[in-house]
Amino acid sequence: MKSAIRSVLIAVSLGACHGSSPAVAPTPDIATDTTPVVTLERTPCFGRCPVYRVTISRSGLVQFEGKRFVADSGSDSARISSQAVADLLGQLEQGGFYGFDEKYVSGSKSCGPYATDLPGVITSVDDGQRVKRIEHDHGCSEAPAALASLENKIDQVAGTARWTGH
Repeated sequence: MKSAIRSVLIAVSLGACHGSSPAVAPTPDIATDTTPVVTLERTPCFGRCPVYRVTISRSGLVQFEGKRFVADSGSDSARISSQAVADLLGQLEQGGFYGFDEKYVSGSKSCGPYATDLPGVITSVDDGQRVKRIEHDHGCSEAPAALASLENKIDQVAGTARWTGH
């Protein structure tokens, strides 16, 4: 009996080693990659401006965190197509996102005359080749209108209206 058990254990051990191969790091699968490629955070104003953060991954996972003055406070998520994400990245590129200054805030050279008490937006994009982060205080009169348009485009693609009520 002992020799039969020993034979089975040896056979199992050899079989386990037979098909083994060196460890290979898995290649990220675009369909399941949940690393954010686009992040948009709307910051407070003096009034009742919605305050939230939304991230979009390459796979289309949209994660929302509502903080203040939104219809749904707290965290939630949804899915969009990976093609919608690719299209958004293309629109950000074509809209000049990577060419904008990094800061349009009070005191920065790109701000111009400043109005207080308006909301701000912090946008980050990592397209796999470039990373860009822009702080945009809407009180800066000389911030490009195209930047605000791209911020709104991110909201539109992410579908944040379902959570903000706006």
